[in-house]
Amino acid sequence: MGVLRPAVAYFGAVFAVAFVIGMVRVLVLAPHLGAVLAVALEVPIILIWSWFVAGWVLLRWPLDVLQRVGMGALAFGILMIAELGLSVLLFGQTAGGFVSGWGTLPGALGLTGQIGFAVVPMLRQGNG
Repeated sequence: MGVLRPAVAYFGAVFAVAFVIGMVRVLVLAPHLGAVLAVALEVPIILIWSWFVAGWVLLRWPLDVLQRVGMGALAFGILMIAELGLSVLLFGQTAGGFVSGWGTLPGALGLTGQIGFAVVPMLRQGNG
């Protein structure tokens, strides 16, 4: 069994919720709490959601551990492309600006969460 469908399903379900939470972070939390605290609050919520989504996906598409690694890696790649696209198209950033954002504390926290998103399927099994 391939990992494309599970990876796309995992990415899509997590990204949809993360997009909404990210808007709340940027528009509501960050102006009042600061970018670092806002991201620090967002990341665990997204990782918990990722855990549940990965369980659901793996119930639908049971994968062995190597396939789950592939699922997470592919979902991460799709996520990075989507994040870059949004950064360029919606926020007018350059690709270099997108990458250099990881050098800030909020950017590093966000990237750590995104790497966690990639690792969750490897750790998760489809047992609900």
